[in-house]
Amino acid sequence: MPRKTKLTVTLGPATESEEMIGKLIDLGVNVFRLNMSHAKHEWASEMSKRIRRQSDQRGIHIPVLFDLTGPSIRTGTLDQPYDLKEGDIVEFREENTAPQLPISTTVNYPGLMADVKEGNTLVVDNGVLLMRIDKVEKDRVHCYVKTPGVMGSRRHINLPGVRLNLPALTEKDHKDLALAVSCKADYIAGSFVRDSSHVRELREAMEALEGEAQIVAKIEDQEAVKNIDAIIHAADVIMVARGDLGVEVDFEELPILQRRIVKRCHELGTRVIVATQMLESMISNPTPTRAEVTDVSNAAYEEADSLMLSGETSVGRYPERCVEAMVRISSRIERSGGLGYGQNVLLRDERQKVARAAVTLADSLPDGRLVVLTRRGVLANHVALLRPKTAHFYAFTPKPVVCRQLSLTRGITAFQISFAVNIEETIMAVTEHLKELGLVRPGTPMVIVSDILSNHFAANSILLHHA
Repeated sequence: MPRKTKLTVTLGPATESEEMIGKLIDLGVNVFRLNMSHAKHEWASEMSKRIRRQSDQRGIHIPVLFDLTGPSIRTGTLDQPYDLKEGDIVEFREENTAPQLPISTTVNYPGLMADVKEGNTLVVDNGVLLMRIDKVEKDRVHCYVKTPGVMGSRRHINLPGVRLNLPALTEKDHKDLALAVSCKADYIAGSFVRDSSHVRELREAMEALEGEAQIVAKIEDQEAVKNIDAIIHAADVIMVARGDLGVEVDFEELPILQRRIVKRCHELGTRVIVATQMLESMISNPTPTRAEVTDVSNAAYEEADSLMLSGETSVGRYPERCVEAMVRISSRIERSGGLGYGQNVLLRDERQKVARAAVTLADSLPDGRLVVLTRRGVLANHVALLRPKTAHFYAFTPKPVVCRQLSLTRGITAFQISFAVNIEETIMAVTEHLKELGLVRPGTPMVIVSDILSNHFAANSILLHHA
């Protein structure tokens, strides 16, 4: 049975060779992510070329996702890490200011002092260090260390519950965005998206560069959770980025938020990725913990479009085993059924209602196939969000970029094919293509749903065809 849950994998030093990229594709990777927080431009450009070459050699469509750094707050560079004890006072100050305390570092966000107040919690390095802001001055804050630990250079800072006035895109993001467009990225992810205007700003900046990428909005703080509906409407894909989100909210709330966001994405018709620390122990261990197996199973059971690996494949010791584990776990949970959020999709227009009818018909046919003819991929995504039960779900489009972008969508196998002027000719070509690949046999029932133009008329149609 084909696997429905797609797998997004982050490339890094452990997986950058062309041979390894090919191996990962063969093991079942559907999307490759380039994390611009760590990547140099020359490296990212070369990785894009290697992914394209390996995909083309196999005759399949693998998209490239550029993940922008976003407006993150980081500590400054230290000569030596600080070994902090409970009760120590740490100073965070603007750049180009002199320290007043023995334990002192700069921050890269000059607006920090205006955004925070005494009593706020400051978290360093994704929860490694918890501090309380005790004093706020014009150019620095003093923090009381609540948990001991080591603070190194350029560590990430979170401020749970604090409304930050950071820009949507930094100067670095604009440079990385230009690179992504020049590399013909299929997806561009915006980090620390806080409202729908940030998504629109990223999209407008990308379109001004004549890019065709779809926009992924990463949900990483409480502000984004408050504005989730508007962000879902504005983005093409939502990423539940559980690393920073898990620091920003009480940890017992995180699974509830994950499920709530996945459900809302289903209802409002936007694809969703569940990401971060899915197999974290496998960075150094050859097998996952039982808790990790359960976590991956839950995300697949929620019927997320894609699950994502980060450090596990970028710097981990066992990238191939990580991919194999994700494939095994998600494939197994799919055989036991999913949560069924596809039944909650809000059908707002005629196209979505046609998609629902096609899914209902295909699911009622033993050994049926579901086929979507689409130029831009919109109808195919509508059909996929209804979570058809059939394991044989194919999309055909004339555009290779649409094929790549559909490779992130749950359950779809996308093929490139030229559309004839006459829709009957297109259907015959589709049928022959599936026969050649051994995906249908003579007499196999095929539910074909289409919104392509046929003889100058829009064809929102469903056809029951036998191969």
